[in-house]
Amino acid sequence: MDIEVTTEPSPEALETLSQGIQAYNRDTIPGFPEVAEELRFAVLARTSVGELVGGIRAVAFWGYLSIELLWLSESARGRGIGTGLVRAAEAFAVQHGFEYARVETTSFQAKPFYEKLGYDVFGSLENFPPGHRSYFLKKRL
Repeated sequence: MDIEVTTEPSPEALETLSQGIQAYNRDTIPGFPEVAEELRFAVLARTSVGELVGGIRAVAFWGYLSIELLWLSESARGRGIGTGLVRAAEAFAVQHGFEYARVETTSFQAKPFYEKLGYDVFGSLENFPPGHRSYFLKKRL
């Protein structure tokens, strides 16, 4: 048996891993929803001249919208744009049949922002990144 660590796995290797875990899930829990049903999308904020000033990268599967990242340029912060981005992502997820949202943020990022939008902390991880805490939040849409 050879064990390999690679920063450039082949698409075939990644597909084999995905198919393997999906088969296991299917065999273990009949009717288990396929991960292949995931929906990847972005919500973008642009100025009137088309400059990208913020956005969300997200994926939705198993009934959950997962906000992978939210970024706003300095000029876009504090103007309600972040709230608009999250609301648009949530609405898109609901339109596609997703019932919940989740996000991970850190102590120096956006925990109060997400709480203001109705997200509740359900867990945390201390010293990640070093000297800070990561928070896991969820919301019923």
